[in-house]
Amino acid sequence: MQPHTEFVPALQLSSRAAVRLAPNPGPMSLEGTNSYILRGAGNEHAVIVDPGPDHAGHLAALAAESVELILITHRHHDHTEGIDTLHRLTGAPVRAFLPEHCRAADPLADGEWIEAAGTRIQVLATPGHTSDSLSFFLPEDGANGSMLTGDTILGRGTTILDAPDGTLGDYLGTLDRLAKAPDALVLPAHGPVLVSLHKVVAEYRAHRLARLEQIRAALAGLRASGVGEPGIVQVADVVYADVDPSVRRAAEISVAAQLRYLGDLGEY
Repeated sequence: MQPHTEFVPALQLSSRAAVRLAPNPGPMSLEGTNSYILRGAGNEHAVIVDPGPDHAGHLAALAAESVELILITHRHHDHTEGIDTLHRLTGAPVRAFLPEHCRAADPLADGEWIEAAGTRIQVLATPGHTSDSLSFFLPEDGANGSMLTGDTILGRGTTILDAPDGTLGDYLGTLDRLAKAPDALVLPAHGPVLVSLHKVVAEYRAHRLARLEQIRAALAGLRASGVGEPGIVQVADVVYADVDPSVRRAAEISVAAQLRYLGDLGEY
C-alpha cells in the first residue's frame, strides 16, 4: 500500500469530518459516493463511513488514514462494495445495521453511542430510503454538531424510496425524527454539504407531500378516463412524464412506494 503522503489530501469539511469522493459518478450517485473520515482533533486514528465502491485507489487512500472502525449507512452497493477490501487492508471492524455487512463486530443498534478515533458518534435508525438506513450524529462537530445522513438526505435533489424495502411511511417518520434533532450540519453520502438539517428536512417533507398529491391527482384522472385501476407504469407516465430515461426506473420505484402508502390509507 502506498504511504499516505502520496495521496491527495482528503477535503476537510468540519472540525471532525473530512471526505474522499469515490470515482463512481452516475445518475443515482451524483458526483460519486462520499466516503467520510471522522476523527477528533489531533487524533491519529479515523472512523470511515461508507467505503464506497471496490476501487483500489480510493480504498488504499482510505486505508492510509489509520482506520480504527468502519461504519455503513445502508446496504446499497455504492456504499458497501468496498467493505471486504478495506477490512482486509486495515483489519478494522465493520459495523452496519444488517449483520451481513458486519465484519468482526456486532450490528449497530438505534440510539447506540460509539466512541472511536477521539470522537463520539450516535447511531440513529432513519429508515425509508431502505429499511436498514442509518444516520450518524456527531454532537461535538461544531455548534450544532453534524449529521451524516447516508442517502436519507442528499446534498442535491431528493432521494429514492427503494420499494418495497423502503417505504413512505417510514420515511415521513424519519423526517419527523430528524426535525427533532439539533439543527446540524448535513453531511450526505452524495452531493455537497448542507448547512441546516432543519431547513432541508422541511423542504423534503414539503416535496414528499406535494408529490403524493400529484399521485392522487394522477389516479383520479386515470380512473376518470376509464382505464380501470391504474398501475405503477401508468401513474409514472403522468407524474414523471419529463423524467430523464436514466432515472425512469427510480421514478417507478418511488411511485410504487407512494401507491403502497395510499393503499395503507385505503386510497388505492
